Amino acid sequence: MAKIYYEKDCDLGYLQGKTVSVVGFGSQGHAHAMNLRDSGVQVLVAERAEPSNKNYQNAVDAGFEVVDAGEAAKRGDIISLLVPDTIQKDVFENAIRPNLTPNKAIMFAHGFNIHFKCIEPPADLDVFMIAPKAPGHLVRHEYETGAGTPCLVAVHQDASGEAMKKALAYGAGLGGARAGILETTFQEETETDLFGEQTVLCGGSAALIKAGFETLVEAGYQPEIAFFEVMHELKLIVDLYYRGGLEFMNYSVSDTAEYGGLSVGPKVIGDETRKAMKEALERIQNGEFAREWLEEYAAGCPNFQKLRDADANHPIEQVGKELRKMMAWIK
Repeated sequence: MAKIYYEKDCDLGYLQGKTVSVVGFGSQGHAHAMNLRDSGVQVLVAERAEPSNKNYQNAVDAGFEVVDAGEAAKRGDIISLLVPDTIQKDVFENAIRPNLTPNKAIMFAHGFNIHFKCIEPPADLDVFMIAPKAPGHLVRHEYETGAGTPCLVAVHQDASGEAMKKALAYGAGLGGARAGILETTFQEETETDLFGEQTVLCGGSAALIKAGFETLVEAGYQPEIAFFEVMHELKLIVDLYYRGGLEFMNYSVSDTAEYGGLSVGPKVIGDETRKAMKEALERIQNGEFAREWLEEYAAGCPNFQKLRDADANHPIEQVGKELRKMMAWIK
């Protein structure tokens, strides 16, 4: 079982007198910067000062001092690297590394670049991770309501001997200790996160939805009816999972739905799917996926764009755009 830390286990005093430089004011960055500031921490934001950069203007509008990444690294005691995985190495090598001095700390919200050795920080730095298990807007919203979002914590380098204490203080500043901060490793967080995204959350669920839609339409059913059955109503089921797990979902649906799901589900997601999941996990573990993705990004994302276009042009997307116009509650 994971070790879980709460507010009583965290001391925000480890951030007192220190400056946290949040590099990137996007989804996670804005939440980290605002929550930490509201927790009494001195925060500096790094963004590109370009007219087309909305994140820069958002940070200015939020009242932060906004500088470039090099200046943020020079002035920060803890540098939170919250730009996308694909550009973290360039930002680190070109702007952050030249401005590092001993006893600083580097904070990550995802272990990708550390685990796959794209970034190898100097040994005289603390390197830790606080990974909220929610998108940034929810991390901010929960903090503002007096609640918090569960986080993961991991330490990669402990040069000061206090890296975990700093990490827990940072997590508490985000509001994570109100809900619980689970201890993990950079390897475990990275590999399980990628696996979940690819096989269930973003990949598997989308493929299942499209396959269900295609099966119904090919059998002669109206596309609109198929959409409601395999995509629209999925939110109802996921909300039940979210609230109370598999048991609560089965309790909440009809006996007919429960029996059909229990008896047919394992036939749909069977041995072939499990084999594909294991293969996906192996590609993550051995670094093959990371290499493929970074090479794809460096090449300008030609295959990525083809995959995006195919999804955008799938019939279920065209049907959904029209049907969602009927639903005034969806923004």
